[in-house]
Amino acid sequence: MLPQAVRQQSPQEGVECQVLPCSRGEFRVASSRQQLDISSVDPQALLLLAEVRSQQLPALVAEDPLTETTSPVLWFEQHPRCRPLQGQRKVDDGLLDTPAVVPLSKTELSQSGKDETGAQVQQLDNSRAPCTARLRELPFMTNIIHAAQMETLAVPMILGGGGVGGGVAPHRPLFRTQSSPAATSLSLGDSPLPLATPEITTATGVKPRFTTGLVYDSQMLKHQCTCGDNSSHPEHAGRIQSIWSRLQERGLRGQCETIRGRKASLEELQSVHSERHVLLYGTNPLNRLKLDNRKLAGILSQRMFVMLPCGGVGVDNDTIWNESHTSTASRMAAGSITELAFRVAKGELKNGFAVVRPPGHHADPSNPMGFCYFNSVAIAAKQLQQKMSASKVLIVDWDVHHGNGTQEVFYNDPSVLYISLHRYDDGNFFPGSGSAAEVGSGAGEGFNVNVAWTGGLEPPMGDAEYLAAFRTVVMPIAQEFSPDVVLVSAGFDAADGHAPPLGGYKVSAKCFGFLTRQLMSLAGGRVVMALEGGHDLTAICDASEACVSALLGVQEPLSEEVLLKTPSLNGVRSLQKVLQVQSQYWQSVRRSQGGPLGRSFLSAESRDREETDAVNALASLSVHVLTTKRVPDEPMEHDEDSM
Repeated sequence: MLPQAVRQQSPQEGVECQVLPCSRGEFRVASSRQQLDISSVDPQALLLLAEVRSQQLPALVAEDPLTETTSPVLWFEQHPRCRPLQGQRKVDDGLLDTPAVVPLSKTELSQSGKDETGAQVQQLDNSRAPCTARLRELPFMTNIIHAAQMETLAVPMILGGGGVGGGVAPHRPLFRTQSSPAATSLSLGDSPLPLATPEITTATGVKPRFTTGLVYDSQMLKHQCTCGDNSSHPEHAGRIQSIWSRLQERGLRGQCETIRGRKASLEELQSVHSERHVLLYGTNPLNRLKLDNRKLAGILSQRMFVMLPCGGVGVDNDTIWNESHTSTASRMAAGSITELAFRVAKGELKNGFAVVRPPGHHADPSNPMGFCYFNSVAIAAKQLQQKMSASKVLIVDWDVHHGNGTQEVFYNDPSVLYISLHRYDDGNFFPGSGSAAEVGSGAGEGFNVNVAWTGGLEPPMGDAEYLAAFRTVVMPIAQEFSPDVVLVSAGFDAADGHAPPLGGYKVSAKCFGFLTRQLMSLAGGRVVMALEGGHDLTAICDASEACVSALLGVQEPLSEEVLLKTPSLNGVRSLQKVLQVQSQYWQSVRRSQGGPLGRSFLSAESRDREETDAVNALASLSVHVLTTKRVPDEPMEHDEDSM
């Protein structure tokens, strides 16, 4: 049913707002001036109007009811008798473009009961009305709308890291691009969720092939700082755009099955995060209209933001916030990874790679940080346990930053083995957690493994160190654990090409592919990889290409130079510390503790092969001796009697 028009009278002149129906059940609003009010609009219209002070043009933010995504729309016509031209959908990014607006025709006015002045509310026939066109966002509109929404929600703001509004303590500054250790100690509530069977179709509506699955959605591109300048934000939409384009250019997307992404439900988010956290960062002004406003009012008043140097807004000095799009993008990342993991666990897909953002492994149950809002991989692991009966899940995290959030979620859980390889430097690299001594607690003791690289960049860790870590720590423990599914927090900021503040390591793209092939030997090949960090576009594209190729079964050998290189002294010392700690919990580590850590990959492999051959030879000899050995005769008494 068409919502009633909202009318607002200003001191200077009357202002009329109209809610107009369009196709697909959408609505749009027209106004003759810049200030709009939706206090009495039916929430089903799914529209949020923003106050625009600095422009003599009205503005609105319209939501697509199918996806709950929003986009600012400028209404250029000062007269209420106007409508957008029919837009044409672009297949590549799913956006609608409209070049102009036109007045309503006399025929449309007569059908709607309007007179020539347009004083009445227009009620077009939905079957004839043009689809609401989505204009490209203008930079000044994004800032204006964002500021208006913040003020409307009475959100406390910290300007330049200074004063605090609302009497709430300031948010502790966090810097992902610098050393900033962060302590966490939070509890987690986790109640069983009803089983939901995923839709068994791809983005094209066809039953998927049994191959590698990919998931990507353009809605994740809209999570952008309101300053409009990506140069000051390492985590930006170009990261996943570039990877997606690279996979297309190399022909890999055609060999894979692309599935449709989806938003994680609020219930799925709460399998890892607190209800307060989910409501704060998993809702936007539009879908909050569907929730209990009384419950939200107190929670939203506690939310704290900081004004960033670029002019945008963030939850800390690294993690930007876009009131219209961040929640949707974050939920889309979590839901898409979960959906891909479901398909792989059910055997519909062989394995998978999720091209998603924002990342998630720093998000703990009640705090966003380090570019992360929801811990997507942790949510996928929880859902696999609750809905797919996965009894044992392995999470391998090779992002150069420790996944403090993932560690916290599963610190007491023996059914999830978390193995992280990260730059630690004695706690002086972000986020400061992840020492080798952090092994889990309670029932989960021994199921948290931190390969904590120490020694700075003298020299930077590279292929030799990561190969040694997989050979001596990761694979032996993982094989002993014997997981049902393997999830990989595939951050590529350890890849060669990242500046020291963001990583500084020298791991090659081919090495990431090689490590992926090793993980594919686990869990019957059920491996699901999800993009985490990584900010050098060439490096993350190369690494993603190598990993997807590996998932498809492409064998890309490492060079002999890499295989013959020995790990650095700092790398060996770091691994020795890990082995010393983990030998208390894993037999496979105890057996290899005295192994050749300082050897090259080829040398260690040759030695292992020789030892295996020797053991097999001894075993074969023992079997031969046992089979040929006869029971001795007892002639002694007879002989003695004869004598």
